Amino acid sequence: MATSLALRGSEGIWIVNGAPSHDPNPLHRCDQGKTCKVMQYSADGRLLAWATADCVYILDVETYSVLHQLQQTRVAELRFSPKGSILATWGPYVTDREGKGGEPNMVIWDVATGMARKTFLHKKQFGWAPEWSADEAVCCRTANSELHFYQNNDFENVANKLHLQKVADFKMAPGSSPCVISAYVPGIKGQPSYVRVYRYPHFDGQSAAVANKSFYKADRVNMYWNKIGTGLVILTSTESSDSSYYGEQALHYISTAGESCLVPLDKKGPVYSVMWSPRNNEFCVVYGYMPSKVTLFNLKCEPVFDFGTGPRNHCFYNPHANILCLAGFGNLAGHMEFWDLKQKKEIAKFKAADTTTFEWSPDGEHVLTATVAPRLRVGNGYRLWHYTGSLLSQVDTPEGEFLWDARWRPVPEGTFREKPVRYKPAEPGLTSVENKKTEAYRPPQARAANYTPSTKLHEYEPASNIRQAQAAPDKPPSKNKKKRDARKAKTTGDGEVSAADEVSAAPTPTPTPSASASAGSTTGDPEKDKKIRNLRKKLQQVEKLKEQQKSGKQLELNQMEKLKTEAALLQELKDLEIG
Repeated sequence: MATSLALRGSEGIWIVNGAPSHDPNPLHRCDQGKTCKVMQYSADGRLLAWATADCVYILDVETYSVLHQLQQTRVAELRFSPKGSILATWGPYVTDREGKGGEPNMVIWDVATGMARKTFLHKKQFGWAPEWSADEAVCCRTANSELHFYQNNDFENVANKLHLQKVADFKMAPGSSPCVISAYVPGIKGQPSYVRVYRYPHFDGQSAAVANKSFYKADRVNMYWNKIGTGLVILTSTESSDSSYYGEQALHYISTAGESCLVPLDKKGPVYSVMWSPRNNEFCVVYGYMPSKVTLFNLKCEPVFDFGTGPRNHCFYNPHANILCLAGFGNLAGHMEFWDLKQKKEIAKFKAADTTTFEWSPDGEHVLTATVAPRLRVGNGYRLWHYTGSLLSQVDTPEGEFLWDARWRPVPEGTFREKPVRYKPAEPGLTSVENKKTEAYRPPQARAANYTPSTKLHEYEPASNIRQAQAAPDKPPSKNKKKRDARKAKTTGDGEVSAADEVSAAPTPTPTPSASASAGSTTGDPEKDKKIRNLRKKLQQVEKLKEQQKSGKQLELNQMEKLKTEAALLQELKDLEIG
């Protein structure tokens, strides 16, 4: 099955072929107006809705036929129900000149008939969208600091209510049955904030909650359910704190079994990104002051794998959960790392500068990166990549036009099968100018071949398998160590090791080129001896760099150049000592 893309820009909305057989020419132009404000696919990709200044359109993507034109102006938000039977729309709340008479700004539409089922008044854009269970049996929305529940999309009758004092946010678990919902209530007058988890329709009394977590430092929260609704990760944030102008953040985990714990983050700083694996058995967290750290946690909140540190602030699982992308977008340079999660090995690393939109293709092999307006008006356009690093297509927006949004068309789960992970480029790619290594500016005094910077801006930590490190038993002592310990046991009367035993216990050093060179005698010529000493120092520096390279440390460009001078230095030293 081929993939496709929906693009929204200053020239309307159009659909093009996706990867790998990408063609920038439109398969279909949905709209050629200049006022398209928002677009949204249904979960199965069967329908595409978009809003202009005058009305909302619903398109059947299979036949490219417009099913309905919904008469609602100034729509800014769209939300399909999981099965695509309902479309919810929201527009800014508007009153008359006297500040009275505001009309309902949220509408529930029946997709089959194109008729409005119900209208509501919801002033704030935050938290406007209703949420459904996967089978659409239950729908929930906020209303006057309460949660109202509707059954079987009957919006005329409120089937149930959850009464909590000033509930500020809620999240419905996407695939749970029976329906599971979490609700957040901010603390007031010295009382802690809390998140409670309920199973619909059991809401009566505090004991009805299947899980509960309270915390004092929480001006706002973000809640992340796994796909089957058994685990919830809660990110708490404060506006400011004594230790940081940007506030404090903490990560908590609760399960529907009633378990709760604090997720241990071993580096101070903000939490940038949290994402559950589609397999529901682990979640990934990007956190800490730059260079940030990335860690995988299991359902017991134990760290499983540490990806080390680097310039990242996002993590993205592919649909098959076998590849993880770690990326640094926004105020970072746009580096992307792709990791094989089964082997815990890095597949490829490349750069997509100025990226504002990232999305995995439904096939789990290709990614879309885009630079969209109004976030960035320079370098507007999109690119399609293979996860091995091949740039398959690069489309720049013509001058005078802008790209506002780009997204893959969803497909039903199970449409694409998981393929073995590849480490070599699977498809031929284009040449990307920004992927060519460019040397950073160096002042004249730093351009010498033997220059070593006194300080380094960042020292990145390598990745490590925490689970294997914890499970590995202590290594048995070596034979040499046993001999040394035995000799140390033979102490003299005053408790000191004899000199003969200490000499025999000392290991024989392995000679290195720099060590053998430093063992030479002086020539008697002061100028020549000075040159020899300088050459020996340079060879010692080269030897240290070689040891660092063997340990896995990434060397700077000038350090790599210094390694290439080893043969010439040895020859020059040999000539001086012979002469």
